[in-house]
Amino acid sequence: MTIDEMVISFLHIIAHNIKNRVLKRQIARSGETVSRQFHAVLNSVLRLHDIMFRKPEPIPDNSTDDRWKWFKGCLGALDGTFIKVNVETVDRPRYRTRKGEIATNVLGVCTPDMHFIYVLPGWEGSAADGRVLRDAISRKNGLKVPQGNYYLCDAGYTNGDGFLAPYRGQRYHLNEWRQGYQPATAKEYFNMKHSQARNCIERCFGILKARWCILRDKSFYPVKTQCRIISACCILHNFIRSEMSIDPIEIEVPQTELDNDYEEELITHCETSSAWTEWRDKLADEMFTNWPSLHH
Repeated sequence: MTIDEMVISFLHIIAHNIKNRVLKRQIARSGETVSRQFHAVLNSVLRLHDIMFRKPEPIPDNSTDDRWKWFKGCLGALDGTFIKVNVETVDRPRYRTRKGEIATNVLGVCTPDMHFIYVLPGWEGSAADGRVLRDAISRKNGLKVPQGNYYLCDAGYTNGDGFLAPYRGQRYHLNEWRQGYQPATAKEYFNMKHSQARNCIERCFGILKARWCILRDKSFYPVKTQCRIISACCILHNFIRSEMSIDPIEIEVPQTELDNDYEEELITHCETSSAWTEWRDKLADEMFTNWPSLHH
């Protein structure tokens, strides 16, 4: 195979979730050749990890972006998503999600402009989001969160140093705000702004799965290979977004939700913090006080 053939075959497999035996008939190659060259390209893409995963930059004090200006020092947003995997029968109970699917719980972290910063696939579908996050920040080459910076996360995570969660028991999801409901309290307004900003990771996952069919359907590959494929798809996602000013897949994904070398002191655990909660309360009050609708 030429390099062009290898790359095209690899992209064809992950974009359409094509079986090897189908592709070998299409390109008149042996199944062994198709498999060997697929893994060769996969390994090459994964080696671009340090180049293609984005180094996060905090929201500056002078930001005028209506979606992000309140979250000064924020590096982006994170969330978990389920991606179907193929596991041995004995492992199925651990990988079974609440909806009964056999999947891996993938942690994704992205910038406000929807480039992946960090991805951790491999955890069982039964694992709680908070547990996956704790693993990510404890790893030697895991997610780095410098003191003074933070990521937006949903209410499934702990609101503590480095991770800003919305208020529980308050309206939150974007479709609730689109029905014309106006926030009545500082906590509701904070949740609305938090949801609008954090939606970037939901859309990131939506675009990723819309582009790569292998992430939407049950994979033909073993779970370890599928997890490597997930990471490769995220790397290619960043490459495409950095090369194309307009991503055609983004236009197709609806606006609503779809179901790193630091020397600073880093945050290495995530737990509830009273100081962090007080800071969130103060920020929510400041945001609500400055909401133009209050002065009309």
